[in-house]
Amino acid sequence: MSDILIVGGGFAGTWAAAGAARLLRAHDAATTVTLLAPGPDLVIRPRLYEADPAAYRVPLDRVLGPIGVQRVAAAATGIDTGRRTVTAEGADGRTEHRYERLVLATGSALVRPRLPGAELLHDVDTMAAAVALEEHLQALPEAPEGPGRFTAVVVGAGFTGVEIAAELVGRLRAAAAPHGLADEVEVVLVERDEVVGRGLGAPARPVIERALDGLGVVRRLGVTVERVDQRAVHLSDGSTVPARTAVWTAGVRADGLTGQIPAARDELGRLAVDEWLRVRGVPEVYAAGDTAAAPAEDGHTVTQSCQHATPQGKYAGHNAAADLLGLDREPFTTDPYVTCLDLGGAGAVLTSGWDRALREVPAAYAKARKRAINETWIYPPVDDAEEILRRADFRVGQRRPAPEPTG
Repeated sequence: MSDILIVGGGFAGTWAAAGAARLLRAHDAATTVTLLAPGPDLVIRPRLYEADPAAYRVPLDRVLGPIGVQRVAAAATGIDTGRRTVTAEGADGRTEHRYERLVLATGSALVRPRLPGAELLHDVDTMAAAVALEEHLQALPEAPEGPGRFTAVVVGAGFTGVEIAAELVGRLRAAAAPHGLADEVEVVLVERDEVVGRGLGAPARPVIERALDGLGVVRRLGVTVERVDQRAVHLSDGSTVPARTAVWTAGVRADGLTGQIPAARDELGRLAVDEWLRVRGVPEVYAAGDTAAAPAEDGHTVTQSCQHATPQGKYAGHNAAADLLGLDREPFTTDPYVTCLDLGGAGAVLTSGWDRALREVPAAYAKARKRAINETWIYPPVDDAEEILRRADFRVGQRRPAPEPTG
């Protein structure tokens, strides 16, 4: 039996384990913390649109081991809140894990479409899918010649869709150029809405559009995908885009395990939680990350992103441990909301606040900040218990000093 069981090995789950371990160590408590996750790594999911995605992982044992958290390699398949048990499937078959406090942090998953040829659609939602896309891109020079060999269609012009579309221009050229085929590269962004990036805010849209124009990304707006085959993507207006690569990015939903918690959920399947990230009506269960519809500043609800998952994990782990120790819990707060959208070779765009106020900074500065976020800020420390526990403090934010804007 685990006193505190964390289910999920993403940003929220990893930091929930560390947050709980920090408080328990500070009070010299003999309480056990176990993290249940199917894979051995924390996948740096926000980077999976980039080239070489297989490198974007951190071994969980190098984070959890130094702070005394046990890791169980298994995938949770069921939750019984009445019996306080989680069932899982792993190399040892079906196992059952009891808990006193549970933190559900199993993240979200891409909602894939049901249409003819859907199995041909790539995505960048998981490590395996991102690696499969990378291998596909690298194999294109050896593919049969013909229309669309170096054309990629990206479906969905939200945050992920814009980032992968902008990045694919450079990735496709890197694959094609050694063979003298860079001129064949084309990226087409398909969106059912009439504008690109509606959720990214109107102030940022002209910057995004100029960047896509500069990169040569073609937009097909107000249409949807009807079917996909090996050679083309067929759209709802009757047109066809010859393409060997199609990437789906439209929509994510909280992991299905949230449906096994007897509590209210929002339209994304996220559990309703209170200010301590405790699931409303189920006091022994906390939720963090993409499974939690947690309150943010100014009456907003957090987004499904690592900038909210990391602090949620710290608070949820801390509060689950405080609950067991009879200590006061801490109400969840987060840093002011910001977005930094990668625009590939065209730089990046930075906004502040829930109204997406545009930060008037050079694209190079925004790009440097995006790289700092992706390559440094979101990575946990490894092998150093003192630093891991220091960073697990809910009062320690992710943000670091950034270079001053220039130009």
